Amino acid sequence: MAAVDLTTHPGHLARRLQQAHYLLWNTMVSEETTSPQYAVLNTLVAEPGLDQRTVGERVGLDRSTVAEVVGRLDRRGLIDKVRDPQDGRRSLLRPTDEGVRVHRRLGVRTARMNQVFLAPLAPDERTVFFDLIRRVADAAEGLRNPAEPTAAPG
Repeated sequence: MAAVDLTTHPGHLARRLQQAHYLLWNTMVSEETTSPQYAVLNTLVAEPGLDQRTVGERVGLDRSTVAEVVGRLDRRGLIDKVRDPQDGRRSLLRPTDEGVRVHRRLGVRTARMNQVFLAPLAPDERTVFFDLIRRVADAAEGLRNPAEPTAAPG
């Protein structure tokens, strides 16, 4: 069998894209706060008081990963966990004042990083890129949760 052209394999390209993102994140945004940690913090700044499961769903993290991310943010004093008064089995999450400050600082850096990351694309290409990658990512969520039907391409 002849070698395949890996530039036609989405997984290979996604891995290369992730490597580039990781490099830019660590050099331009933060070595201390990871991209998933920022995503969780961002979600809680937008919607304080969500439970851990809902946060994981919002940012596309599985249960064990979101638990680890929440634990790290909590230990760093960036979020608070409060028992839900209606359901004592779950905790509600809120950003602390320090968490809001970190979010604000990293938000500026993230915007700059995204400009560098997307620099090879013209503005109209960026719109198409986001549409396509979002559709693939949404379909991939259906593979992870096969019981939930995915929307057909429009």
